[in-house]
Amino acid sequence: MKDCYCCNYKKNKDIILFENDYAACIVVGDPVLVNSCVIIPVAHKQSPFDLSQEEWSATKDLLDKAKKYLDDTCHPDGYNLGWNIGIVAGQIEPHAHLHVIPRFKDEPFAGKGIRHWFKKEENRRLSKKGIINK
Repeated sequence: MKDCYCCNYKKNKDIILFENDYAACIVVGDPVLVNSCVIIPVAHKQSPFDLSQEEWSATKDLLDKAKKYLDDTCHPDGYNLGWNIGIVAGQIEPHAHLHVIPRFKDEPFAGKGIRHWFKKEENRRLSKKGIINK
């Protein structure tokens, strides 16, 4: 897609950490989440549900390389990995991208994982729509 940031990643060679035939790992220039990166499919795919088996394998290959690189260069104490899928879930760019976020024990939110924010009482839904009863 012409206006898709992720589709146009090759225009800025400085952000590319690793790439293969099906995916690329690029640096995120976030001033707070320093050293974080995203892994994107080379082909425009809106969500990870659209990825082919080759793209999943390529993503795993780059995730392994990104982890080794981050372990060797910035020595994080942990990681958060995440996909935002759809606007409600926080997906801003309409191109699938896996966030790879190194975490450090000296962060103010150390020990707070992805679910921490969702589990707050103020996030409780009023509607019962979509609840699966077993």
